[in-house]
Amino acid sequence: MNWARLASALAGALLFGAVQVRAESLQVQPALVDVVAPSAASTITLRNEGTTPTNVQIRVFRWSQVNGEESLQPTDDVVASPPAVTLLPGTDYVARIVRVVKRPVATEEAYRLLVDELPDASRAKTGTVRLLVRHSIPVFFGSQARTPPSLDWTISRQDGRLIVSAHNRGGTRLRISALLLRDVSGHKISFGGGLVGYALGQSTMRWAAPASGRKFATKGSVSISGQGNDGPINAVAPVVAAP
Repeated sequence: MNWARLASALAGALLFGAVQVRAESLQVQPALVDVVAPSAASTITLRNEGTTPTNVQIRVFRWSQVNGEESLQPTDDVVASPPAVTLLPGTDYVARIVRVVKRPVATEEAYRLLVDELPDASRAKTGTVRLLVRHSIPVFFGSQARTPPSLDWTISRQDGRLIVSAHNRGGTRLRISALLLRDVSGHKISFGGGLVGYALGQSTMRWAAPASGRKFATKGSVSISGQGNDGPINAVAPVVAAP
């Protein structure tokens, strides 16, 4: 299939009003699951706010950060029950998330729960585009002895872009938002006011700055500010050679 041609045709149809796009109907709560031992299970609530039945698939993946990048791998350590369900219009359904592996949690384990709305060809209508929904829910299983996050920051350049690296020496993730960089000359680069990402425990994560940063410092140090799930972020990071 020529995806570029399909995207172009869809864009044109939307522009001239030939295609109706249906609004999102699948809702999932909560937005994050955090389970502390000895507990080994939690729940999520699915809701169909549409006018037709919705088929939903629920999968769990082990979530890690390898060489500064996100990685999702299939796992049998944590399961969703049931793995699939049909939601009638206006109804709720409670699904369980269970850590079934007997191995004790050492510090904190990270997973991603993918909740997908599945297509239903029997209800497809000509001239209607159904945008299927995917919810990606962070799931954490932690021990009572898990250590708090502790981040070491560095700034580097790669292919002309500024790269922000955060190495979390602690045993617990840190949710990072509203990240702002400021060099010694007062130049600023903002990542916006929303979520930047997570620095998982005992892991390193990297993010490319949204601006080129050509006027930004090439040596010395950079001030970093932002918001973490446990309070404000204020740090000083060295500018280093590319990783």
